Amino acid sequence: MKRLYFIFNLQSGKATIASKLSTVIDMFTKSGYEVTARPTQDRMDACAAAEYACGQGFEIIVCSGGDGTLNEVIQGVMKSEKKLPIGYLPAGSTNDFAKGMGIPTNIEKAVEGIINGVPSPCDIGHFNDKYFTYIAAFGAFIEVTYETSQQIKNILGHLAYILNGISHLKKIKSYHMKITFDEEEIEDDYIFGMVTNSSSVAGLLSLNDFKRDDGLFEVTLIKTPHNPLDLQMIIHSLLNLDIDIDTKHIKSFRTSKIRFECSEDISWTLDGEFGGLSGCAEIESINKAVEFLIEETQ
Repeated sequence: MKRLYFIFNLQSGKATIASKLSTVIDMFTKSGYEVTARPTQDRMDACAAAEYACGQGFEIIVCSGGDGTLNEVIQGVMKSEKKLPIGYLPAGSTNDFAKGMGIPTNIEKAVEGIINGVPSPCDIGHFNDKYFTYIAAFGAFIEVTYETSQQIKNILGHLAYILNGISHLKKIKSYHMKITFDEEEIEDDYIFGMVTNSSSVAGLLSLNDFKRDDGLFEVTLIKTPHNPLDLQMIIHSLLNLDIDIDTKHIKSFRTSKIRFECSEDISWTLDGEFGGLSGCAEIESINKAVEFLIEETQ
């Protein structure tokens, strides 16, 4: 039998996985897996569990939780010499990464997708001394992902992020930054910046033409607005209410490596969790760093 290490967060989202545990384990067992289950106990426990699984002869890691739990699993896998393929059962409030990967949010269908899936390579971001799966960001909207209460997320889903994000715009802070990428250097005042490998980010922006394994990030930078009209144009573009992106204030491009420099320490988010304070961020795409088990679509 193939050995499967199942890491799950009972606190994620609406705690959906709790009522599905017996079903999930039974489905994997019937498919020829010997399942070892590990409920996470505290912050970064999923990281330690994934690192353990990679060194103990398991063939696959299955992770159930939100984007933060998956991020911890990625941290553990990336620290390991042997990087096991990952199956993901999304059980968070928005599951941005799963949507970008085409993973169903229905738990039983997601299990079937892992059982019938094939290894699919995925780029992983390296942020200073940490890793991220789909987003590193700073500025006006970053509190949206980790300051919205879990109860509100459960009730409102993506709408919670949008409402909370707009409320934060009342206290916009501008950062003067020098940004270097692809032998190009730009310097300006920005209220927000994100480096992503996903088609959806917190319900605020959708990127339709991205590839998860091309070694490139999608970068979006928002310049500081000078008046309320500028701000309104930015909000409309972020929420996809306009056909055309506001290119006067929003700059988008692709790159494999980027450096942000600011005279003050700024707060970053990695995969929706607090990523620390840093005045200098070196971000690089590690091409096809891990594999996810994804069912091929016709």
